[in-house]
Amino acid sequence: MAHAAHRDLFDTPSNDYHLLPVTEKQLQFAQRIARQKSVNLPDEIRVDRRAMSAWIETHKPRRAPNGARVSNRPSSKQVAFAERIARIKRRDVPQECFRDRGMMSQWIDGNK
Repeated sequence: MAHAAHRDLFDTPSNDYHLLPVTEKQLQFAQRIARQKSVNLPDEIRVDRRAMSAWIETHKPRRAPNGARVSNRPSSKQVAFAERIARIKRRDVPQECFRDRGMMSQWIDGNK
């Protein structure tokens, strides 16, 4: 029974009467994310370190399992396949397809 009471002590949420202020580094990082994604940084999270951390975690750029940033650019295999199709069909791959994985996929599907 004492073991369960001990566990309950540590499972309760912390008191919110003492909010930790946002660090300057957190604020700068969040502002950079907001600019890159063209989203607003809510005023209410600018005063609570935990809220700011949660917002950053939700909005930060995704990363691959190896730690590299996930890009929206087409893969080298997509580009090679599209260029092979373009040579066979004697047409060019539109330049915008080289900047967006989804557009490249649509172009490939439409020209197979």
